[in-house]
Amino acid sequence: MPPSPFLKFCPQVSLLAIGVAHLHTSPVIRPCFLVIDHEFPDSISTRKLVLETAKYNVITAYSAKEAVETFRLFPGISGIVMNEAVTGTDCASLVNELRAIRSDILLIVTSSRGPTDCVVADHQLDNFDPAALLNLLRKLVPNPLEHYLSE
Repeated sequence: MPPSPFLKFCPQVSLLAIGVAHLHTSPVIRPCFLVIDHEFPDSISTRKLVLETAKYNVITAYSAKEAVETFRLFPGISGIVMNEAVTGTDCASLVNELRAIRSDILLIVTSSRGPTDCVVADHQLDNFDPAALLNLLRKLVPNPLEHYLSE
């Protein structure tokens, strides 16, 4: 692209404009999470809704088998948030299977029974405390689009 004719009259302003244009067009990578949850007819997972509202990307799986297949397709995700009682297997077995795909994956387990037997997860939270989940994720995986939430 030829230089702007304006550049010869005011090079500092043109370079600033180029820098600002680059700032607004450079790619922003939002963290992406795999949410493994129950499938309830006519309802959306609170976990999924909380993450999407906070501008995180979400991929959803509704069974242990689907979770493993999805994680194999998208191994570069930022982390996994799963319900302890997901259908298809016990929590610890699913965590171990997911870690076999990528051992360093952040794994958060939620449960309605309080502390779980799923001690192989990185973090355990109560199902009914979405604010705790969001606070933990903001601390562990900051979202570059977070400032847009207040605008």
